[in-house]
Order: sequence, then structure tokens, then C-alpha cells
Amino acid sequence: MSEFKPFEDRLAGLIASLSPAARRRMASDMAKRLRASQQKRIKNQQAPDGTPYAARKRQPVKGKKGRVKRAMFTKLRTNRYMKAKGTNDAAVVEFAGKVQRMARVHQDGLRDKPNRYSEVVQYEARPLLGFNLEEEKLVEEIVVSHLSQ
Repeated sequence: MSEFKPFEDRLAGLIASLSPAARRRMASDMAKRLRASQQKRIKNQQAPDGTPYAARKRQPVKGKKGRVKRAMFTKLRTNRYMKAKGTNDAAVVEFAGKVQRMARVHQDGLRDKPNRYSEVVQYEARPLLGFNLEEEKLVEEIVVSHLSQ
């Protein structure tokens, strides 16, 4: 048994004592701030543990000339595709629409076809969404601030 178990039980009771509207506000605030944190990390091209993303594969000679000058996942990290939602029970940060599949392929390092006519490619794992210590502290901060109101 964890030494924090009584504290966690008491905290769960305090959160449960909030009204449904207050819990929803807290969860949506949490989701929005977590989304901002995830977007910042993706912009810096880092995994949740702080390691840099695996570099892109070099394209064959017959392909495009020059290098790709755009950072990976620039559109994917926008609010249009990265949705934050808070309910009474949960705070959710997820990818919306058709980009979910692409995000899952990169998150888990799966195999996929880059376009309809190409061969199947094995992608490196580039974790887009994840939790680290900074985000845990952020969640604690939000919970404490909402309980103190």
C-alpha cells in the first residue's frame, strides 16, 4: 500500500464533492492546459521523456531534390486537429478526424503507406501524446486551485 493512499482517497472525496459544473470546468481547464503543454513539446520535437524524435529517413535520389525544411507535425499540433475536452469524469486530449490514424502510426511506430501508390513503410516511434513530471505537477496545480476557490 502506498503511503499516499489516504491522501489520494481524501483528494478523490474533495473532487467528488465539487458540483458537476465545477468538475467540468476543472476538467476542461486541465485539458486545455495539457493540450498547450503537449503542443509545445511537439513543437520542440521531443518525446514525453525528453528524448528527441527520430529523424526523418533520407529520401532516395530519384525523389525530391533538397531537404524537407518544415518541422514534423506542424499542422498536427494545431487546435484544429488536437482537441481538448473536459467532462464531469475526465479531461481528454486527442487527435480528431482523419489525422487520428496518422498520429497513432507515429505514436506507436507502426507500418503504413505514406500515399496510395507507395509501398508499406515502417515508421519510427515518435510519441506525440504522453505524460511527464511537468504535466503531473500542472494537473496537481489545477486541482488545488479549483479546490481552493
